[in-house]
Amino acid sequence: MITGTVKEIKIGENRVGLTPQGVNALVKAGHKVLVEANAGRNSGFSDDEYRKEGATIVERAQEVYAESDIVVKVKEPQKSEFNLLMENQILFTYLHLAAEPEVAKMLLERKITGVAYETIELVDGSTPLLAPMSEVAGRMSIQIGMHYLEKTNGGFGKLLSGVPGVLPAKVTIIGTGVVGINAAKTAMGIGADVTIIGRNPAQLRMIDDTFGGRIKTLFSNAYNIEKAVSESDLLVGAVYLTGESAPKLVTRAMVKKMRTGSVIVDVAIDQGGCIETSKPTSHQNPIYVEEGVTHYCVTNMPGAVPNTSTLALANATLPYLLKIANQGLENAAKKDPSISKGINTYRGMLTNKGVAESLKIRYDELKL
Repeated sequence: MITGTVKEIKIGENRVGLTPQGVNALVKAGHKVLVEANAGRNSGFSDDEYRKEGATIVERAQEVYAESDIVVKVKEPQKSEFNLLMENQILFTYLHLAAEPEVAKMLLERKITGVAYETIELVDGSTPLLAPMSEVAGRMSIQIGMHYLEKTNGGFGKLLSGVPGVLPAKVTIIGTGVVGINAAKTAMGIGADVTIIGRNPAQLRMIDDTFGGRIKTLFSNAYNIEKAVSESDLLVGAVYLTGESAPKLVTRAMVKKMRTGSVIVDVAIDQGGCIETSKPTSHQNPIYVEEGVTHYCVTNMPGAVPNTSTLALANATLPYLLKIANQGLENAAKKDPSISKGINTYRGMLTNKGVAESLKIRYDELKL
């Protein structure tokens, strides 16, 4: 198969879908690889590094789309890329279609096979291609929250760790998945007063045991969420339901109870956000103030640390990409059910039930 990758054009997106190491693996497996010129520059990879591993560098993204059987990206296609995708082409990337109805419509109309990183799911319910970026975003959420809590950046002026004789800031994290746990342990390591809220008792027990009670745990219900939110200096939204829109667990009324100058980082914004006052922002304009609270809702947070993010993402995606390239998508999906779960659109059909329910579009069971 011919595999191609292009320079990401979403605002503030500096990651790239393929690394030179990935090119090396594909070429050794007998595949041709096309890389748009300067596609990896912002992640720290030069065209010469790609050439050295056997890639063909092409000047324009149009050439990659025109010739590739599989296009490997990081983020969903932007409007200017819609017409470049070809019928029956495989698009392998983060899609987050529950929050991107226009992208879903385009993929269906153009009969593109969309394989979404975020819905590739193992038997235990884990999402291996979402996990590395969730780790990055979870850790970043605390770093970002600290920054915007500073008075000079519009915050209340509270140090997350406190100092001897002064209490630390209160951090509340909603969601006990990869984002939530990484946010919690980062905040705990800094010295904040950390509470994590989740609906899975086993997960809450695991967190309590792992961190020796240094991270407080609460069961997720409206009462507990409202009380914790009202006391928070930093609130992190970390809810994820595979393929579906994030539930709005924090209402505007709850946000109103937060102290002026507090900060919200809604990592769930890729799936629409789990906080009623959240709306998507970009790295160019990352924040806005609503109800006196600073909101950070950037939809591609890991794009701010592209070298780390690209390497971590490629480590996870490459084994799946090789399966698809070596076996063909249909055979790979038959042999590995996790890949079939990643197929969101196929030959003009929407084949992910969670996305279909979120967008209120007809769902067709995937039959290969």
